[in-house]
Parts: sequence; structure tokens; C-alpha cells
Amino acid sequence: MSTNTYHHGVRVIEVNEGTRPIRSVSTAVIGLVATADDADATVFPLNTPVLITNVLAAKGKAGHTGTLAKVLDAISKQTNALTVVVRVEEEDDEAAQTANVVGTVTPSGQYTGAKALLAAQTKFGIKPRILGAPGLDTQAVTTELASIAQKLRAFVYASAWGAQTKEAAITYRGHFGQREVMVIWPDFVNFDTATNASASIPAVAYALGLRAKIDNDIGWHKSLSNIVVNGPTGIARDVFWDLQSPATDAGALNAAGVTTLINKNGYRFWGSRTAEEAEFFFFENYTRTAQVLADTIAEVHFSFVDKPLHPSLVRDLIEAINAKFRALKTAGLIIDGKAWYDEAANGKDSLKIGSLTIDYDYTPVPPLEDLVLQQRITDKYLADFAKRINN
Repeated sequence: MSTNTYHHGVRVIEVNEGTRPIRSVSTAVIGLVATADDADATVFPLNTPVLITNVLAAKGKAGHTGTLAKVLDAISKQTNALTVVVRVEEEDDEAAQTANVVGTVTPSGQYTGAKALLAAQTKFGIKPRILGAPGLDTQAVTTELASIAQKLRAFVYASAWGAQTKEAAITYRGHFGQREVMVIWPDFVNFDTATNASASIPAVAYALGLRAKIDNDIGWHKSLSNIVVNGPTGIARDVFWDLQSPATDAGALNAAGVTTLINKNGYRFWGSRTAEEAEFFFFENYTRTAQVLADTIAEVHFSFVDKPLHPSLVRDLIEAINAKFRALKTAGLIIDGKAWYDEAANGKDSLKIGSLTIDYDYTPVPPLEDLVLQQRITDKYLADFAKRINN
């Protein structure tokens, strides 16, 4: 503000500088693609993202056919999460159904099917971060969801479509290599009130709700694995699991990057691996940590764009990021992280054209996947045998 204009008195100039607190982005937002021909079309119009704030109440408008009502019920048994629903037309033919779920862009520019999830942020100001199409997630659908997840910095939970055996599930897993995908096999069984009988239900339906619950109750740094799932009464396929042996069905599945299901004091998902080959983001929570940090740190600095590039601005940027890292470290969400200014990456030519580079690194929290307890037999506790008797 210029102070050259004549004034006889006192001027007060408000200066808003310094660091800004960085708030983490919301991660417990589900993006669901489902079918329900008898759903209330005013609540769930076809190929239109709809934001649900009360999952259980929304079930009353979801009809009885298709997948929508069952999935909403499975989610509601875990938590009440913000859920963006895209209802697509139901088909008897698998190929036609897959085409509806994958979706397209109409000549008028409307996104349909899963692609409609991309419109959620513009419509509702939130990004779906937990994606799935339980009961509809063929290979083509999962591939499409993986592409959408990369655009939204989201994560996909998908079934090993059509796999009747663990060997088939392991082979199916080989179709994917994205860090944003977790393949799950087999399905759960639950009691279906529509038929008053037990029936198979996609495990992915429960994974969506449980992931949102973990995000809210524990944090995005905790993997889906080894948390009790509400709702299931059984597992649709036999899975041999033993806590102390890798030579099991569950061990083979996990080793191949497939998350499976177990019953140990309640039904649980077992496995924390993504579809990425072991490199940097082979754990589910590694991927989600990277996504959360990227969006959290980028979004808060929107208001800094086009401000005068003074050294004080750079100091504020770095301190704000480091303050956030300290808070995340204290909360146990990361091991540690640090931001810094690299003079070599910011020459005068780049600064002159308004380009600034800030570096930062971080270490995500690894899950304890392989606990080794070393048991030894010894006779040293017999050396003072008489003393032990007298005591």
C-alpha cells in the first residue's frame, strides 16, 4: 500500500504475513458406483454424482435390486462417512454392465459411470478418496477406477473378479501394477434380510466403510488389515490361515499382493499390500500418506501463488510445511519430515521468471507386517537352582 498521499494524522496498515496453519485434507470420503433400477430416481439420478451425508438413511431410497442398498448397508455397519454415489443403469449382460460402470463423456460434456466421480469436487467441494464398485468391478472397471484414483489421489479397493480359487486370485492380481489399487479375495457372507438367508456379499463393500472408519478413528497411516469388520457372518471361500506359518493360503495370497479374509476373534481383512511391485508404495498406507501430504501441502499454498517473491515469503512457506510435519510426527502419522530451500534448484534465471522450488522429504509409518520372535532354550536358569528353592 502506498503512503505517498498527504495525510496529517495516524495511519494503520494491516500486514498479514507469517506462516499459515496447514490443515490435512479430508480422506474419509467414499466414491461408490452402484446399480439399483428401483431406487428413487430423484435422490439417485442416473450417472450423476450424489453426496450422501447419512448412509443408513439413504439406504431407504436405494431400492432393493442391484448393488446400491447392500453396499450402503455394509458401509453403514462400519461408520457414517461422506459418500459420493453414482448410480448406473443395470444390465443382464456383463459386457454391457461393464460399459455402463466404466462410463464415457457425452457430446454435451457430461461424465457418466465412474467418470462422474471426477465431477464431485466441482459439485460438492470434496474429493472421493476411497473408491469402489462392489459387485461390478470387472478387470476393465478396476482399470478405469485406478485411472480415476490417480487423478483424484484416491485409492481403489477391488475384488479378484471371477476368481474361484486362490491360484486364480493370484493370477488375476497380475493384471494390475498401480499403487492406488488393492485386490481382495474372497468375498464375505452375511445375512440378507431381503431373502432371510445367508448370502455372499463383496468384501469390497465392507472395505470401503472400514477404510473410512479407520481414517476417522485412527488415521490414514493405519492399513486396512487386522481390524474387526462389522456385519459378516462368514467367508465365501475356504482360506487356510495360521499366524505363525507363511505356508498357508493367506500367506501365498499376501505374498502375491492379494489381501484376503480371516476369522480370528472376528472377521478381518488380512494384508496391507497394493498392486505395485515392491518399490516405494507397496503398502496401502504408504500410498495414502503420499497422497494426503501432496494435497495437504499443495492446497494450503494456493493463496501464495502470485504474491511477491521475497525471501520472507520463502521462509514462511518452509516454516509452514515444517510446522505441519512436526504436528504429523507428534500425532504418529509420519515418522518425520522436513522442508528446505535448495539454492542449486533456484538459480537467478528461474527466480526471475517467478519459479520457486521447495524440497521436502518424509518417512511414512511402516506397518508391522513380519514380527520375528527369537526363542532360545538355555540351562542358565538352573545355575542358581538351590537359591531359587530357598527363595
